Amino acid sequence: MEISARNAFKGTVKKIITGAVNDEVELEIASGVEITAVITKTSAETLGLQQGKQAYAIIKASDVMISVD
Repeated sequence: MEISARNAFKGTVKKIITGAVNDEVELEIASGVEITAVITKTSAETLGLQQGKQAYAIIKASDVMISVD
């Protein structure tokens, strides 16, 4: 796989919450470190995502915001 995004994190699907249109996919990229993505239900099915399967979180964004109180 080749991709232009600079941030790709390999991990294991920890949990999938299935919705009517979108699925929430939780990917564990290190012990206790998780990334959650919301993707279409069709995309999750096409990728064959299921708990325990390895997948990549690929992040490409022009802005990343951080805030504190």
